[in-house]
Amino acid sequence: MIDPELNHAPDHIGHIHLMGICGTAMAALAGMLLQSGYRITGSDREVYPPMSDFLARLGIEACSGYRAENLTPRPDLVVVGNVITKVNPEAEALAKAGIPYLSLPQALAHFFIGSRTSLVVAGTHGKTTTASLLASSLFRAGLDPTFMIGGIVREFDGNFRLGHGPYFVAEGDEYDTAFFDKGSKFLHYQPKIAILTSIEFDHADIFADLQAIKATFRRFVRLIPADGLLVACLDDPNVAAIAAEARCPVEGYGLDRSLPWSLADVRVEEGLTRFAAYRHDRRWAELTVRLPGRHNCLNGLAVAAVLHHLGLDQAAIEAGLATFGGVKRRQEVRGVEAGVTVIDDFAHHPTAVRETLAALQAAYSGRRLVAVFEPRTNSSRRAIFQQDYVRAFDAADAVLLREPLPLANVAPGDLFSSAQLAADLRRNGRQEARAFADTDSLLAHLGAVLVAGDVVAVLSNGGFDNIHVRLLELLRQRNHPV
Repeated sequence: MIDPELNHAPDHIGHIHLMGICGTAMAALAGMLLQSGYRITGSDREVYPPMSDFLARLGIEACSGYRAENLTPRPDLVVVGNVITKVNPEAEALAKAGIPYLSLPQALAHFFIGSRTSLVVAGTHGKTTTASLLASSLFRAGLDPTFMIGGIVREFDGNFRLGHGPYFVAEGDEYDTAFFDKGSKFLHYQPKIAILTSIEFDHADIFADLQAIKATFRRFVRLIPADGLLVACLDDPNVAAIAAEARCPVEGYGLDRSLPWSLADVRVEEGLTRFAAYRHDRRWAELTVRLPGRHNCLNGLAVAAVLHHLGLDQAAIEAGLATFGGVKRRQEVRGVEAGVTVIDDFAHHPTAVRETLAALQAAYSGRRLVAVFEPRTNSSRRAIFQQDYVRAFDAADAVLLREPLPLANVAPGDLFSSAQLAADLRRNGRQEARAFADTDSLLAHLGAVLVAGDVVAVLSNGGFDNIHVRLLELLRQRNHPV
């Protein structure tokens, strides 16, 4: 049994070992700690490209497989990733050795947040894009922020940065912290200023229902001190109810012109999305984001509200939003072959799928939009969203679905069915809706039906068997046969 008395950082630290180092956030933390002067080692179930290459470039030794020997020589501190279970052999060795340990969120707070003003972006949707937009805008304004975000920010070609400015930007994840701490990660991030984008049910493997989700967001909001600020999307009734319990001032944003911050006149022009930003129902600025969709305009509006509160002038805010280059795997164009545009997006929750496809429909007006969806999360592979997905694909002209891998210990009747969704979509008039047992058969179908001008939106929170690269190569070979 791991000793809770050892859940702290010791006074003298030279060597830090990270268990689960190949996770995106853990690898980022490893890089930040290395840059701070610590000796870093790590371990994971498997260590292979691209993460093995990333760690090797940093000069970090990563052991493949969890075992007691990985704790020799004895580190001064161990950071335990949330993929680690209490019966993991290395976790058991950690408990026996009596080494001090922290979770990833605790380590972030201890080493990087404590001395800075914490700006946290939380919500069911839009966290990665909004946090990236905030960090990039602060950097453009010369404020040299530190950040750790769950996606690769194009401007920095990474998901972390160790700056010397006064601000730390964190993507506030509501997922659990570690096997010894089942509270949400964002409860450790000491928010002084927070953005709350949305609250819906998600993470069915962690939360029992929407009420449980709301309870953890309520705890998060109550962490913001009285002299802090909550920027909240009050179009969302769940957000509005929880924002009302905040101890700090609340600046609402959304589509309602009665809110302190609102937007109107959204339009797409030459790959840019422009909108009018209103402050207290008076036209405040014309803002531009290089991202499609009204939801991304709302993300930009939230960032503008925070930057305004921090004292940035209007010109700096406009420039910060307009120059943001985006995040990998968020409406990312992976390539164009044979006149077909292939886009990669992380969307998996029904709301995110709906908003992403609506944005792409507007951005590529007049072209056939083919949605390719892989249910991969614990929530999307359960039947809880079976009916919600029926309306999520309204903007797509064709919908191709991969059957998900079944979840262990979940009854067959409680599992999501791509075949059932395809049938429901056809009944609703979406004639081009099909389910496939595997990625190979789906890919073969795409190769047979795609024509020049089509836009393919691949939606998955995972690698999807490298379907993006394989599809582009298939189209290239089809267009230029040997």
